[in-house]
Amino acid sequence: MSETKTVENDRSGHPTPEHAAFADAAGGYFTPVAVAFTAVLLISNVCVAKGVQFFTGHHVSLGPITVLPLTMDGAFFLFPIAYVIGDILSEVYGFRATRRIVYYGFGALLLMIICFQVVIKLPGNDNQNSQSFADVLGHTPQLAFAGIAGYFVGQFLNSVTLVLIKEKTKEKHLWARLLGSTVAGEVGDTFVFCSIAATAIGINTWGDYINYTIVGFVWKTLVEMCVLPISYRCIAFLKKREPSYRPRERSAIYE
Repeated sequence: MSETKTVENDRSGHPTPEHAAFADAAGGYFTPVAVAFTAVLLISNVCVAKGVQFFTGHHVSLGPITVLPLTMDGAFFLFPIAYVIGDILSEVYGFRATRRIVYYGFGALLLMIICFQVVIKLPGNDNQNSQSFADVLGHTPQLAFAGIAGYFVGQFLNSVTLVLIKEKTKEKHLWARLLGSTVAGEVGDTFVFCSIAATAIGINTWGDYINYTIVGFVWKTLVEMCVLPISYRCIAFLKKREPSYRPRERSAIYE
């Protein structure tokens, strides 16, 4: 006696695919999206060297937590964009493709830091300009390591969380995948980066550290929520125009 397999249908009456759908990471729109991701990563890791504060004329505390002034780094408006693009890569092209871009981004970031250090060591004909160059682009080993470690942990958590949720939900509940992956990625990224880089950007008290960590996480998550409509449109655009977008076996997603 043969077993009868029940096939679920979606709202339109079509059979629900057994596995989540992804596009091939070759040709199409994959390259420009990957380039945009890497560009934002590199620029943000230059801007992060500057610590910034908002509402410096006010001081509000809740126990050990400093509410005001808000302490952030100069890349506060760029890191959320990197996660938005990372979500688009993971949702449309899958974990394997996103992991490859994470490796490429790591290599580009490491090359950028090495090149800056080489140029700083070269003899200059203007001591003032040379010192200014070193002050802006001379990432300390502490800050460079913080950026690389936070980037690795955050992007991997972001991508794998999104793909795992997508395996369960298929094409439904995109908002849950985007927000869930962002929370996972931002928790890992913010905690790792802030823990390593805090003193390098002028954060020397527990109150400022807790403020910096919480504000960084909340800010990045709020940005993700605010740009959900844009993320939806970008993802819909790519899914519609990538002819290879189709369900994939689970092993093909992660290997």
